[in-house]
Amino acid sequence: MNKLLFLPILIPLAAALGTFFVPHRLRKVRECITLSATAANFLLTLFLFKNDCVYILPWLGPSFEFSLRLYRFSAFIMLAVNGFGFLISLYSVFFMSAKAHLRQFYSYFLITIAFACGAVLSDNLFLMLFFWEGLLLVLFGMIAIGSNHAFKAATKAFIITGIADLCMMIGIALCGYLAGTLTMSKINLPLQGMSVVAFILLMIGAISKAGSMPFHSWIPDAAIASDVPFMALVPAVLEKLLGIYFLTRISLDLFQLNPASWLSVLLMIIGSGTILLAVMMALIQKNYKRLLSYHAISQVGYMILGIGTALPIGIVGGLFHMINNAIYKSALFLTAGSVEKQTGTADLEVLGGLMKKMPVTFVCFAVTAVSISGVPPFNGFFSKELIYEAALSRGLIFYLAAIIGSFFTAASFLKLGHAVFFGGVSEKNKSAQEASWGMLVPMIVLSLFCILFGLFNSVPLAKLIAPVLGQERLHGHSFTVFPLNLKLTIATVIVLVLAFLNHIFGVKMSGSGLHAADHIRRAPLLRGVYDRAERRFFDPYDVGRIFLKRMCAIAFWVDRKIDWLYEGVVAKFIVWLAGVIKRRHTENYSVYLGWALAGLSLVVVFLFYSIKGR
Repeated sequence: MNKLLFLPILIPLAAALGTFFVPHRLRKVRECITLSATAANFLLTLFLFKNDCVYILPWLGPSFEFSLRLYRFSAFIMLAVNGFGFLISLYSVFFMSAKAHLRQFYSYFLITIAFACGAVLSDNLFLMLFFWEGLLLVLFGMIAIGSNHAFKAATKAFIITGIADLCMMIGIALCGYLAGTLTMSKINLPLQGMSVVAFILLMIGAISKAGSMPFHSWIPDAAIASDVPFMALVPAVLEKLLGIYFLTRISLDLFQLNPASWLSVLLMIIGSGTILLAVMMALIQKNYKRLLSYHAISQVGYMILGIGTALPIGIVGGLFHMINNAIYKSALFLTAGSVEKQTGTADLEVLGGLMKKMPVTFVCFAVTAVSISGVPPFNGFFSKELIYEAALSRGLIFYLAAIIGSFFTAASFLKLGHAVFFGGVSEKNKSAQEASWGMLVPMIVLSLFCILFGLFNSVPLAKLIAPVLGQERLHGHSFTVFPLNLKLTIATVIVLVLAFLNHIFGVKMSGSGLHAADHIRRAPLLRGVYDRAERRFFDPYDVGRIFLKRMCAIAFWVDRKIDWLYEGVVAKFIVWLAGVIKRRHTENYSVYLGWALAGLSLVVVFLFYSIKGR
């Protein structure tokens, strides 16, 4: 059984190699290989799910074993990775049929699945880093092949994620030094002294992978430049699963995070800020995929906030929200892909009236939109309620950030749904029709899970989430009672009603669903902030580029001045001095002797005062 742990890595890697060498004319063969590999991996992880396995091979020395470990947490994440991988590969077969670079796309797709499984199974920090950095290279490739103008977005993603990964490398080295081992299951450090630095460095790597602020700005750019299956697989699913998985591991296992620690407060601040800032940007977007990308960022904030509370209810809520978000966010990107495939655009200014043209896509959108908005009894409601209660117990300000985020989430999805599926159909979209069955099936399956994980939330909570923490951490508590906190539930419903009334007001004010949030955009205190945000004034990447350009300009100016000093002033002085000396050469013996005596006198005086000074 232990040797089977290699297969979730080897199967997609072998399939990736096979798809790369399949001739272009045999597209169906390439698609069959991809579907077969992802299906086989999913069935294999399903078979391995309840097993505890460890496999260790000597690799680069005693501290660098090729160590794989399957236990309930890694099995849960790997099952999710391969389940989503299969559904999105099925969707890709139909969505990508007329696209270029299919050989690279399917190869990168399968390598991503393989490296994600490797990162989750790794029980050695160095081995995990190997797979983690491999994902960075594939990330660059998948974005770069998306369109003719995707290279800049791919470079941006590579630089931002690479900087965070560099911090993670240093954190791993420091963690290994402090613990005396790189085996993750053997590390448990108290948060004091240098271990605090190690935690922060590893945390940066984890939240960056999850797509949290301030390491987020490549995601909206990638949404425009890359293909929808990439967005549905990587930013919507794998980045969240891997980032939150590793954040949970360092908070629960590698270190001893507790509510009294200031690091817990730091995580909650990052989570709250990510929720609010990203959802406020989502509210004003005019592109289907770009709007969803900001929500992909915002929802990470809820997960980080829940885990940051360091309370069992918050961690359970954060992990439940992790899987819930992967379900509805992936489905939402797939609806965006269906709309784009049938209409040729994701521009909300052009879309409209597609509910009758694409009824199944609309139903899937509606189910997943109410799920992400936290409407009861869908899955997003239950995970958010757990996070709300944990946040409120840690401070009112954190609860307010989370509930205000829910208001703007609902408001932006009301705007999005209205703009895409209601209103009149433009001339350009009159020929639009429902997507093919291969694109609908993954959306329908994911939409059903939004309903099932809501109505029967006790199943994922008891079978998937609770074993991660164990009864010792849960203290026998169950978080499956509905409603968990009646007052918070009522507050959530009130906020959702207010979001709906806000939308009605915005539609009456603007006469358009697309512009239903413009009154918020033009609010006195927000107008200036939004203006700057749309000019990328707050984008760390662009701010860094401007800073580096100015530093380079200053360095160039200093370099020119140094050249002027040496090539101009000093050179002219040397020429003048040489002329003076040349004129003093009269070929008179007495003059030369006088110079020699004068020089000797200066040397003697210098030596005299040097000796006297000692």
